[in-house]
This record gives sequence, structure tokens and C-alpha cells, in this order.
Amino acid sequence: MDLIETLRTTGAVRDFHPDPVPDEVLHRILDTARFAPNGGNRQAWRVITVADPDLRRGLRDLYLPGWYDYLAMGAAGLTPWAPVTDRDAETRAVKAAPAIAAAAAEGPGGFAEHLDEVPALLVVLADLRRLAAVDRDLPRYTLVGGASIYPFVWSLLLAARAEGLAGVMTTMVVRQEAGVKALLDIPEHVAVAAVVALGRPVHQPTRLRREPVEAFTTVDRLDGPSLRVGE
Repeated sequence: MDLIETLRTTGAVRDFHPDPVPDEVLHRILDTARFAPNGGNRQAWRVITVADPDLRRGLRDLYLPGWYDYLAMGAAGLTPWAPVTDRDAETRAVKAAPAIAAAAAEGPGGFAEHLDEVPALLVVLADLRRLAAVDRDLPRYTLVGGASIYPFVWSLLLAARAEGLAGVMTTMVVRQEAGVKALLDIPEHVAVAAVVALGRPVHQPTRLRREPVEAFTTVDRLDGPSLRVGE
């Protein structure tokens, strides 16, 4: 596959054919993803492939409350759980979550309600003892430690694409991290970073919509002129 074309067309996929993903395919994907950049080459990630049906259902049940809160906040015009936001508006918005959950229970359900049925379900973890989180002590939301974990997840999705698969990274279960740790016997010093769902896509996106470079890149200052070429 052409690298640039792959980078421009690997989107989030949540609808899969039911075919299982063989362990040897998962192994190849992870074997490629392990070369992702990470701080000090410490490879602070760990991966649990969840195959047991009861554990899968447990993850689904932990996923759903956050998902309905997410939908409720989005419906209220909020960016869910933004580090800088109107917390009072969030509190008001999530009061609609039970009604959203009830409506979902009346229908066939989507990706979230059927998370336990996806062909491959991987829980990505971060060993907090091995992250160089240089913003750890700043008086704001910490972000930098993820730089040693999430490139691995992206490499995993790209490697899956090369195998004819597709998938999505979701962080929703982090809202219920204590429950996930209890479910999967994860120790205290290890954080839940994401869940990755993989499978053979019903439809592979080829035209993704994103803001142009000029919308997010400026010269010299945040309020400087947009980076433009050909003018």
C-alpha cells in the first residue's frame, strides 16, 4: 500500500463482518506496531487481547455509561469532558443520559451496545513507571505521557490496514478504569489507555474530512498568519 494514501484514508471503522481475526494476524499486527516511536524506547505499553465472552460483556457494560454521557453532552453542544469547559453545563447535560440509554435499549443498538461482538478486542495499557511525563507537575491537565503510548495505537491501526482489516481506538472505558482493572486483573501502577476494536470492515473509508493546514498552522505565534503556500 502507498504510505501517503494509507495515511490519508485510514479512518475510524466500527462496522465489521463477523469473521474472527486469527491470532497469527494479531501477532503480525502487534509485531509491526511495536516499532512505534516512544520515549526512551521503553515501550511502556501493554496489550490484553480479550477473547473470553464474559470479559467482553463486562467491558461492554463498563463502556456504555460513559457512552451515553458522551452523547448527552454532545447533544447539549459541549465537547465531552474537555479539560477547559463549563462544568455546570456538563452536569445539566448528563441528566439526559438515562433517557438516551433507555432509547438505545429499545432499538437494535450500535457499536457501543455490541462492543462485545467485535472480531478482535484489545485493551491497551500504560505502565506509569515507564512514562517520561515531563508535564507531570504543571498546574494543568497532563498530556505528554500519552506520546509514548498512542503512536503505538496508531501504528497498530495502520498495520491492521495492511492486513485488510480496519478498526477504531476508543478511550471510553477509561471513565470506568477501576472496573476495568478489577475485570482484567490490572495492577495499580498500570493505566488503561484505550480499547482497540478490529475486524474486516463492512466499508473502508477512502475520503476523510479534516480541516485544512491553514486552519491549524500559524507562523511564529499562535495568532500569527496561517501557513500558506503558492500565494
